[in-house]
Amino acid sequence: MSNFVQANLPYLLAGISVGGQYALIAIGYTMVYGILRLINFAHGDVFMVAGLVMVYTTTAMPMYLSIPLVIVATVVLGFLIERVAYKPLRSAPRMSVMISAIGVSYLLQNCALYFTGGLAQVYPTIPWLSNSVTIGSATTKVVTIVTPILTVVLVFALVLFIQKTKIGMAMRAVSKDFETSQLMGIKINSVISMTFVIGCFLAAIGSLLYFTNYPSVIPTSGSMPGLKAFVAAVFGGIGSIPGAVIGAFVIGICENIIKGLGSSWTIFSDAFTFVLLIVVLLVKPTGIFGEKATDKV
Repeated sequence: MSNFVQANLPYLLAGISVGGQYALIAIGYTMVYGILRLINFAHGDVFMVAGLVMVYTTTAMPMYLSIPLVIVATVVLGFLIERVAYKPLRSAPRMSVMISAIGVSYLLQNCALYFTGGLAQVYPTIPWLSNSVTIGSATTKVVTIVTPILTVVLVFALVLFIQKTKIGMAMRAVSKDFETSQLMGIKINSVISMTFVIGCFLAAIGSLLYFTNYPSVIPTSGSMPGLKAFVAAVFGGIGSIPGAVIGAFVIGICENIIKGLGSSWTIFSDAFTFVLLIVVLLVKPTGIFGEKATDKV
């Protein structure tokens, strides 16, 4: 066992790191679904936009201003998407909202294509996070160590926020019974907006960490991380924050271990994620921590 860990330590570290980044994206999926029963297909593209904003802002201002601006811009984008694309469809059939989400996804991708001309944009080097560090037999970046720690801290803070604050209790109430919460006087629109704000905030943090390791941003950069984060949310039980985090770490570690098996196996690392999705849907459709659904979508 020790020999296996020693031989695969670089892949284990990379898996834990990318798993934390998937987790920050997956939380956005699972929170929005918990409130609206909506799969926000545009969430991965919001993550991509955060990367592009970082690329362009660092050309005009120092890093210590760019990073807060990226977070604020991503949060504002998520808020606007909810208000413009989803709020008008609050009473519409769920299929209409899902189609709107797909439309927003393609809109963001095409806007990114227009502004970048389809060329890959080089992500700036973030001081300290991009530094190299040696752990045992592995040489990696500081971001690989920081990511899981930061992910756990942010998830812990989010759970406390949901459990202890008034808006957090309102979120739990709305996720349990949307209609009754409205009758009880809960401001549904405020709760939904806050859900999108939190999800986009975490996506912005995830983009800072992810593109430090994969320093190239293209209009479809959010597609695969977004899909894997969605699978992580389903695997853990969509609607469950701890489930999304655990699912993300499982996917991140497993896909990197597969890469470590050799170059002939690398092409199957992405396929593993979707095989896992099929298996979960066949064996336990509600996921590891998911609750049995009481309504039909």
